[in-house]
Formats: sequence, C-alpha cells, structure tokens
Amino acid sequence: MRVGVLTSGGDAPGMNSALRAVAKVGAALGLVVVGVEDGYVGLLEGRLRSLSMREVDDAFRKGGTVLGSARSKVFPTPEGQAQARDTILREKLSALIVIGGNGSLTGALALSDAKTFDGATLRVGGIPASIDNDLGATALCIGVDTAMNTIVEACDRICDTATAHRRTFIVEVMGRDSGYLAMTSAIAAGADAVLLPESGKTKEQWVEQVARAMEAAYQRDSGKRRVLVIKAEGVKLDCAELKAAVDERVRTTLPGADTRVTVLGHVVRGGVPTALDRLLASRLGNATIRALADGQSGFMAGWFGPGVANKPSPYDPQIVFTPLKEVLEETARMLRGETELARWRRKVFDEAESILLR
Repeated sequence: MRVGVLTSGGDAPGMNSALRAVAKVGAALGLVVVGVEDGYVGLLEGRLRSLSMREVDDAFRKGGTVLGSARSKVFPTPEGQAQARDTILREKLSALIVIGGNGSLTGALALSDAKTFDGATLRVGGIPASIDNDLGATALCIGVDTAMNTIVEACDRICDTATAHRRTFIVEVMGRDSGYLAMTSAIAAGADAVLLPESGKTKEQWVEQVARAMEAAYQRDSGKRRVLVIKAEGVKLDCAELKAAVDERVRTTLPGADTRVTVLGHVVRGGVPTALDRLLASRLGNATIRALADGQSGFMAGWFGPGVANKPSPYDPQIVFTPLKEVLEETARMLRGETELARWRRKVFDEAESILLR
C-alpha cells in the first residue's frame, strides 16, 4: 500500500511532527509513505519523493514544513483535478493524507472518489493544521498552541518597553476571520482590551473600546504605566487608522498619551513547535495512518472537545473521525456563528471585554 502525504495552505508549527508520525507508523505497518512537495501544486506536477526516517526525525522539532506548501489556482478546476487523478494513478497511490486547513480539506474531499491503479477508490484522510483554529469537528488544530505562545512572548517583550515609557501598544495578530487566537492570547498576555471580528462592532465602537481601556488604566490610582490592546486580523480596520482615531478620541482626556502599533504578521506562523503541538500532531498522524491502513476513508481526524460530537476512534480516545463533508459544513456554520460552540465563544468574548477593564 503506497500512501501519499502532503501539507497544504498556510503552514503551521507541528506539521513536520505529523509527517514524522505518518512516516514512522506507516513504515511500522509495512506501508510505503511518500511525500508530495508543495501541496496540491506538487500533486498536479507529480513531484513525489520518499521520506527518510532521518529527514522526518530532524524536522520533528522545526516549524514550517519540509515538504513545502503552496496554494494552487489550478487544482480547484475540473482540469486541475483531472491532472491530480492522473498523478494518483501513475504513482500507484492507494491513499492520500492531507495536512492543512479548510481549503486543503476541501481539496481532499474532491479527491475522495478518485480511482487507484487497481480500480479501488482512493482512501483519503485529513489532519487539521491551522493556527487560526477555525475548523469544525476538532477542538484544536495543529499550530494553535505554538502561535499563542509566540504572541504571548512578543506581548511580554512589548509590555516591558511600554511600561518603561508609559505607552499604549496596539498589537495585531493573525487569525483570518476568527478571533480565537486573539482572544486566547489576550487572556494569556494580560491584555487590557481585545478587538474581535465576532463582536460585530463598528469602527467607532472599536475606537471607543480602546479609549475606554486607556482611560480606565491611566486615570485610576493603580500606578499602571502601560496598556496592551490585541487586535485580530479579521477586524477590518487598518491599524494606522485605528491609532489615529484613538489618539484623537483621548486627546483631551489623556493629553500626551503615547500609542504605538505592532503588527506581528507571519512571525506568528513560525518557530519551534511546542510540546503540545508535537504531541497533538503525532497523535493525529498516528490515528490517521492506522485508520487508512484498516480501510477507512473520507474523514478528518479531530481532537475531542467542545463542539466535537462523534465517538472517539479505536486508535486513540482523544481522536474523533468525522466525514470530510460534515467537517466542511460544520466549519462554514461555525464561521457564520451558527453552531453552539460559536455562540459560546461569542458569549465569552462579550464577557471578557468587561473583565479585561478591571
């Protein structure tokens, strides 16, 4: 049994750990595991190669992905998918593992009915990897914990200089349309305010939220010398514009207030994966390759927790298998705020605003 594995979409710390688990467990099961370079782009071009144990062992503790990742504009087309199916036949793949986020798993679903060289149907398994934690049917995605730790470390450093100069820092973090990363890192970093797309606020309301946080911090007898504001990437308000509006709003109440902006950007994506991400990726990879070897297909392996309804897998009590179609539907509902988990998160986000001002 020849199994292809690819990493697709935005890279996430821990992807290499998942690759290592797939390669080592696959070898122990007697499978031939090959890597597909640069995601679906490499699949279209037939760029497959062997994965040596030394390579995956060395990559285990590194961020990024040794296979590379890319976003393909050709693969979603009928012609692109036909080309991918040709590669599957030519390379005699019996199974395919896709490590990535929403778009990557959409591609996995599109290939779940592909035919293999012996006339069977391709076995397909997905592993959730996204620092945004914006996938349904899993409580946690690979890369989230490392990204949060990176943000917290950066904010701790920023707070040192902010305190020295009595400054307010607005720090923008990644997350696309999800505020999960911003909220969790804001709590862990001890932020004074957090701006989230889920709040549905207007520009004026966001400006007022930051101004109130500054006034609450500087006008009380606390001796506080800094204000930290975490802004989610999904908040559609440019940081420079936000800063200018806040400066104008507090011009009379806090004369001489000093505000600065830091956009962490892709710094959040990189770095050595934490122990949690290494373990999460390893367990997801182990369960996925074992399930494919046993004949299962068309699923994503998710981490059990809030919002995950299916029963634990027989390979790991914390791993839950959900059909890819259900994963994508649940993800869409979650991003629209229609799931129970999304409503709970919204409630927590609303409650946190008043708590952070204390």
